[in-house]
Amino acid sequence: MESLDKKNVTTFEEHLKKRYGAPGTDQRMAFEAKAKAFAIGELINEEGRLSNMTQEQLALKTGTKKSFISRIENGKSDIQLSTLCRILEIGLGKKVSFTIE
Repeated sequence: MESLDKKNVTTFEEHLKKRYGAPGTDQRMAFEAKAKAFAIGELINEEGRLSNMTQEQLALKTGTKKSFISRIENGKSDIQLSTLCRILEIGLGKKVSFTIE
């Protein structure tokens, strides 16, 4: 087995910089915002699955619509912080905390 030539290996950060620009640029910040929205959607989807709760049940419990829950789970909708907390805390019984670095 041949050893990898490290000169030809691209790190994930290098890939992001090439594709979306350096951290802090408009294009990179837009990508990172979409990535975070996707991650939040995945979190809500997984917690709903673990709670055996459908999108419709979650929407009913939190005063939203099934289509809104679906858009969030698919990373296709911006969500207000208060709505995110309501979905996670009231809808899914989770505790929300934030870390700022």
